[in-house]
Amino acid sequence: MDWRTSTPSGYSAPALKGAPLGDEYEGRPVANIKSQIKRNKQNEIARERNKTIKSSVRTAIRKVREAVAAGNKAEAAALAKDAKRSLDTAVSQGVLHKNNAANRKSGVDALVNGL
Repeated sequence: MDWRTSTPSGYSAPALKGAPLGDEYEGRPVANIKSQIKRNKQNEIARERNKTIKSSVRTAIRKVREAVAAGNKAEAAALAKDAKRSLDTAVSQGVLHKNNAANRKSGVDALVNGL
């Protein structure tokens, strides 16, 4: 028996998984400071908003890839225009960096031009 796994008789170690240790919110410690509590709420709202925007961008790019795989150049070009618009929207809302969006738009154009 290893010294790390042995326990004194009659002693059981507390379960760490799922057992709240102090004040917790969804597995994360809750702040005591008023400004940090407010900041955490703001961060959570921003995270949800950014998640929906990023998801819509990924969906638009996926639709372009599917149209390219199907060999439909006209549809792919129209979907590429929509994808680039959604990338620009994500940049204007501060979700993506402008260079990241530019690289993605370049990739979308390369896909469409490859047909």
